[in-house]
Amino acid sequence: MTYTKEQVLDALRHVQEPDLKQDMVTLNMIEDIEIDGNTIRFTIVLTTPACPLQKMIEQDCRNAIREHLSPEAEVEIKMTARVTTRNSNMFPNIKNIVIVSSGKGGVGKSTVASNLALSLHKKGAKVGLLDADIYGPSVPMMFGVMGARPNVKTENGKHRMLPIEKYGIKLLSIGFFATPGQAIPWRGPMVSSAVKQLFNDADWGELDYLVVDFPPGTGDIHITVAQGFPVAGAVLVTTPQNVALADAAKGAGMFRMDAINIPILGVVENMSYFTPAELPDNKYYLFGKGGGKVLAEQFDVPLLGEIPLVQAVSEAGDTGSPLALDDTNPVSQAFLDLAEKVAQQVAIANSLNSVLT
Repeated sequence: MTYTKEQVLDALRHVQEPDLKQDMVTLNMIEDIEIDGNTIRFTIVLTTPACPLQKMIEQDCRNAIREHLSPEAEVEIKMTARVTTRNSNMFPNIKNIVIVSSGKGGVGKSTVASNLALSLHKKGAKVGLLDADIYGPSVPMMFGVMGARPNVKTENGKHRMLPIEKYGIKLLSIGFFATPGQAIPWRGPMVSSAVKQLFNDADWGELDYLVVDFPPGTGDIHITVAQGFPVAGAVLVTTPQNVALADAAKGAGMFRMDAINIPILGVVENMSYFTPAELPDNKYYLFGKGGGKVLAEQFDVPLLGEIPLVQAVSEAGDTGSPLALDDTNPVSQAFLDLAEKVAQQVAIANSLNSVLT
C-alpha cells in the first residue's frame, strides 16, 4: 500500500500534545517524514529532552497511524528535542532562566538547585548553574570546586568570564572570587552590580536552562534579576513547617506582583519525611505533613516534588558530589522526576506566551 506525507500528517493531527493542548502537527512537532513501501518513518520533536510524557506521546503517534491510516503500517519513530523559549535577544544563547527560591534559609534551596541542574543535564539538556546567593555562596562547595577561579577571555575589547565546568554543568558563583571564609560586606547597589556581572559578563555558551540559586528572602537580588532579566519561571522550595510555608508564601506573592510577574513553575517540599535505611517502607513526618501541597494549592501551581530527609543528600553536597550523580540512590530518582516536571512546566509557560522555536 502506498502512503503520502499528507496522509501521515492527517493521521498525526489526531494526536494532542498533553500539556500544550494542541495537535502535534500544528505545533510543528513532526519532522522528516519518510515513506518506504509499508514503512513510515518520522521524527517527533519534543519541547524538552526531559519530557516526562515522551513514551506516551510516541505510543499515541503509533496508534494514530494504525487507526487513521493503516493497521498494517510499520512505524519507525525517532525522538529528539528542541527546547522552547520565550527569551528576548538579551541572552540569545540561553533559552530559559529558571529561578530556585525560598522564603527563608535552611530549607535546602541550594541542594535542590544543584541537583535540579544535574538532573536536567542527565536528561540530555545543556545546563548552567548561577549561584546568585551573594551572601552565602554554596555552589563551589557542593560541586567540589572550592578555590577554583574562572578564566577570562577578551572578545571585541570586552572581558568575559568563562564558567567553571564540573559534571557537565557550567558554574559561576561569587564564591569563586572570594577567599574561603572571608566575610564580604555588601551594600544594596554593590549586590545588584555583582549579580548583573555574573549574568552579563560571562560566556555561558549555548544553554537550554540556566538554573539560578537565589538567596533566601525577597531582597535586592530578587528584584534585580526579576526586573532585569528574561526569567522563564520560579521554583519555590519549602519544608513542611508552618514558618517555612509562611515565608515561602511571601516569596510567591512577590513573583505575582505586577511589577515582577514571573510564572511560578511549582513548589518543591524538601525534607518531606524521614525513612530509616533499616525500615525502607516507613515514612516519618518529622516536620509536619502536606505543607507543600497546601502552598501549591494556595497559589494554584503544581507540587513538583517531595524530597525525603536523607543523610546522604547533605553528605553528598558536603563532599562536592551531589546525590543526583548516584544512580543507585532512590533519592536520585526523585530529583530526576523533579527535573522532568520543571522542564514540563517551563514548556507550558512558554506555550502560554505563544513562542515556540
